[in-house]
Amino acid sequence: MSMPAPKPTLPAARASRSVELCRRGELRVEKFLDAATDVFTEKGYQHARLSEIVARAGGSLATLYRAFGDKEGLAFAIIERRLQYMADQLDAMELDGLPPDKALRTAARSIAESLTTRDAYLVARIVIGEGRAFPELRDFYFDHAVAKIRSRLGVYFQRQVDAGAMVLHTTPELTAKQFFMMLFGDLTIRTACGYMDNPDMEEIMSFTDGAVDQFLYGSLPR
Repeated sequence: MSMPAPKPTLPAARASRSVELCRRGELRVEKFLDAATDVFTEKGYQHARLSEIVARAGGSLATLYRAFGDKEGLAFAIIERRLQYMADQLDAMELDGLPPDKALRTAARSIAESLTTRDAYLVARIVIGEGRAFPELRDFYFDHAVAKIRSRLGVYFQRQVDAGAMVLHTTPELTAKQFFMMLFGDLTIRTACGYMDNPDMEEIMSFTDGAVDQFLYGSLPR
């Protein structure tokens, strides 16, 4: 049985913004996050204005500042919400009892779906397009999202090697990185830069299945 993934922790600079909120306050926070996602997507992170986010979400700037601190705090919260979604998906996959062909196809399809949501596009745009300007945001995403997925895959690969079901030519950790980038590097870049605003999910799933086959069976004759 898969162990539940721990909730990602914000860097110390952001953890201090945590506040206790009533149910009404929690709903307001979600509205702020939804409105910020819309505005960041439309205007870009650097050009987004907090006043426009408040105008769309309702509430006040004082409430926004209390909950998030500033615009960067909002971005951290959007990324954290995204990470929780991905953690829930990983827990739901329950790969351990599946053979490699089924497990990797299941994982690949699930991750591909998670990378084609509106929140995923925005997070990719922030961490890839503006990562140099906002390294704390970038590093938080890679250290908690990408690393967590790769770690979960690495554990699966190690268990399959131990069971004699797979033979790897490198470490399970490096194999997990190669598998992830082979399947999702191109998809992440294209969605982040806006080249693929409306992806064809049937096409993406076909590509994903083909990549899994290539990964598992290789290209040289046996």
